[in-house]
Amino acid sequence: MTDSGLALDGIGVRFGGLVALQDVTLAVPPESVLGVIGPNGAGKTTVFNVVCGFVRPQSGTLTWQGAPFQPRPHRLTRLGIARTLQGVGLFAGLSVLENVMAGATHRANAGILDALVALPRSDRDERRLKAEALDALDRLGVADHAHKYPGTLPFAVTKRIALARALVSKPKLLLLDEPAGGLGTDDIAELAGLIRTLPAEQGCAVMLVEHHMDLVMQVCDRIVVLDFGRVIGTGTPQEIRDNPAVTEAYLGTEAVEVAP
Repeated sequence: MTDSGLALDGIGVRFGGLVALQDVTLAVPPESVLGVIGPNGAGKTTVFNVVCGFVRPQSGTLTWQGAPFQPRPHRLTRLGIARTLQGVGLFAGLSVLENVMAGATHRANAGILDALVALPRSDRDERRLKAEALDALDRLGVADHAHKYPGTLPFAVTKRIALARALVSKPKLLLLDEPAGGLGTDDIAELAGLIRTLPAEQGCAVMLVEHHMDLVMQVCDRIVVLDFGRVIGTGTPQEIRDNPAVTEAYLGTEAVEVAP
């Protein structure tokens, strides 16, 4: 396993008599993109929930940046881990700008007491976070919506806003849970271009769960294939294409024809 980035080694999860994950081992090196694929019920979301601390494994170990890791949901952003959801997860009562600023509040220097008494450093923090949030929105092409509310915007736009909120936290690991869900062809193409730039431009690794195989094959350095909670294949996109068992069970002939 890698001595930095994220590593799962022999992870096992049971829900009563149901085996959700069995001896799952994978690694996400720094500044790489790992895809996790498989049919519904294969255990992909459970893997994410283990990394985020929503599910506690009964066996196995997690390592983050070379040290043993026992994730807690409320500590993830401080550890440099951010996650987007299958839905969107934006706060309906906050503007787009406020939603994105919320992703970076853990990096504010001022505390709550400073904010309550309106100390200057609280104002400086707010200006800095606002500028960073606007920059993230601009990078994703949705800065024009900064002062609108999520409920008034198309789904594809809100997906970009949710990604901006994750990026403004400056993560070392970004977990993307079906980011292409509900998007059209053009939006998916733009998303693929963005994901490919993240490791170099943001200095972060990406762990991607996705059903859209064209996107997975384009952006991932390596892919892990799950079947009933077990890893049945690991390799580069080309190696996954060339694996007959994986191709037949999970990708089908159409995916095999996707250009490298």
